Amino acid sequence: MDVALFLKSVVLGLAIAAPLGPIGALCINRTLERGFLAGVAGGLGTAIADGVYATLVAFGFATFSAILTGIDIPMRLAGGVFMLYLGWKTFQAKPRVVAATVSTRDLVGTTAATFFLTITNPMTILSFIALFAGLGLASASGVSAALTVIAGVVLGSMLWWTVLSGGVALVRHRLPPAFAIWTSRVSAIILLGFGIWAIGSVLLAWSVQ
Repeated sequence: MDVALFLKSVVLGLAIAAPLGPIGALCINRTLERGFLAGVAGGLGTAIADGVYATLVAFGFATFSAILTGIDIPMRLAGGVFMLYLGWKTFQAKPRVVAATVSTRDLVGTTAATFFLTITNPMTILSFIALFAGLGLASASGVSAALTVIAGVVLGSMLWWTVLSGGVALVRHRLPPAFAIWTSRVSAIILLGFGIWAIGSVLLAWSVQ
């Protein structure tokens, strides 16, 4: 295995996951409400989506970039509507001070939600392509190199979400009850804001066509 290529890919996974956006806010909120596993489940959905991007880009960088141009608007619209839905649901939720028991179904639902958010988020896609090229990963060729890139990206992404969820879970019991409520509200506002931005950008694109 090419260690340098693997480490670059881990850095890519970390760089894509780390900026606090709607997905980060959602994972923090789920960790505060339901505990560490719920936060990690949200991170898993994002890591899987990052792995999908890594797979597509690693096996055909130029082709993926061309396809992206054609599906950018419908993906932005779908992601925007979904963020509005999640934001509204999060705003209505009443966070518990003590995390509730989380069922397998809840974990799968959280993973599915963050996967869909990530896979339809145009900023994530564009950032991924820019960083992929910037780190020199686009020049990697061969099945072995592609698999190395995919493994590194998924590991880097999961590393960030595990650390983030673990940190939030550790301090959760030391925080005042109002903190979880305010975090939920901020998370909802972030989701709604990004949803409105995504839909607004689609309407603007349509208006200039």
